[in-house]
Amino acid sequence: MPAEKQIAESFDKVAAEIPGFIAAALVDVDSGMTLGAKSTRADFDLSAASAYNSEMVKQKQKIMKALSLKTHLEDMLMTLGDQIHLIKMVTPTTFIYLAADRAAANIAIVRNAVNKHLQMFT
Repeated sequence: MPAEKQIAESFDKVAAEIPGFIAAALVDVDSGMTLGAKSTRADFDLSAASAYNSEMVKQKQKIMKALSLKTHLEDMLMTLGDQIHLIKMVTPTTFIYLAADRAAANIAIVRNAVNKHLQMFT
């Protein structure tokens, strides 16, 4: 697992490629704790968002198990009226949570930037 400083530096690279970048965090699924983060907006509660999104990941995993799906969760995408939120699984126990302004970025840019730098988070 990379150190918090390395995670922050990696998010700097991701943020540079995403117009309208709001925030990103590497999150532990079980605890909901952020292992490293970057935010450009003080009013965006990244810790709360990370914790709630970890619950969403756990619920999706329960659904997959209940349906006996023999696959793994790759990512989850939420589009809000003015934001794009992406959850990208890094390992079975960690994920990247990223938010961007929908007027400035699009889904393809967000996914591409995260996937391009994914190996830096393992």
